[in-house]
Amino acid sequence: MNTTASVFGSVHLGYIVIETDRFTDWRRFGTDAIGMHHDDLSRDLMRFRLDDQECRFLIQRGPAEDVVATGWHIDDHAGFEQIEARIRAHGVPVIHGSAEEAALRGVERLLRFPGPKGITQEIYTTPVKSAEPLRMLSSGFVTGDSGMGHIAITSTRPTQLRGYFNTVFDARLTDYIDETISGVKLKIRFLRVNERHHSIAIAAVQGLRIDPVRTRVQHLNIQAATLDDVAQSYQRVHELGFDMALSVGRHTNDKELSYYARTPSGFEWEVGWNPIVIDETTWEPSTHQGISIWGHTPVGQTIVDKLDQFRFGARSLARPENTVPALSGAGISDD
Repeated sequence: MNTTASVFGSVHLGYIVIETDRFTDWRRFGTDAIGMHHDDLSRDLMRFRLDDQECRFLIQRGPAEDVVATGWHIDDHAGFEQIEARIRAHGVPVIHGSAEEAALRGVERLLRFPGPKGITQEIYTTPVKSAEPLRMLSSGFVTGDSGMGHIAITSTRPTQLRGYFNTVFDARLTDYIDETISGVKLKIRFLRVNERHHSIAIAAVQGLRIDPVRTRVQHLNIQAATLDDVAQSYQRVHELGFDMALSVGRHTNDKELSYYARTPSGFEWEVGWNPIVIDETTWEPSTHQGISIWGHTPVGQTIVDKLDQFRFGARSLARPENTVPALSGAGISDD
């Protein structure tokens, strides 16, 4: 098996697994606020759909209040086996998921392996399509070749995280953003694995190895089909009493118009519309100053919230971050 041929373009963010004990709040958040299709599987399991794929979000009962796994759709068996061989060649253990685990995720041929910050990475080949019509408040979501959205992670080891996704998925650097928030300077790296501007964003505090975010992910993103869908879900989030993290705004780099709500588990959930699509023949990485052209202003943040962030950051100094060193891509430069 050739492990060096690139798998770029055949990798798509396919599903996300969230562990929580707040099922009632998550059901209301996903169905009534964001507007997704909801299926109850049992007292301890439920799923959300965005399209005809059986599962885009698997919600399982547990104490983490966090994302615990991300699932990546690989276009064909050859790419799947290439990634598996690549991981094994680096001495990292892989586990083949059981038939039951694959069925819960609505996929065939499931493989699991360690990921950065304790987020298990999973790959699969064929998603199971549902014949059941979608029942959701949104008119639709954009998935397809771009995948279902993106994840954003804060890290004290951003170069190693970038190396990890380069080693495993041949991720490409799209661009950087330099931003100052509450006097703290951040550098954000945006990585793509297909035509979507980014499937992974990695944010790091410049000059300090601290992580100010309690959860493993800082936010998740899904892409609404229409501008009205963004506006209507924004209104529903407010009316249902869920916290808004950032108001509606437009990003500097991918030009996506979006807002950020706070999930029942504490991490943020971005609903966006109309980001640019990358043209591989012309794209060159660049650095943008600030995350937004306009908007994206903090909503309801208090001095207590800011102090909590500093406390979490201070605690991270004594908490080593797992980057899966064998896959963290020695030789990747941030220059």
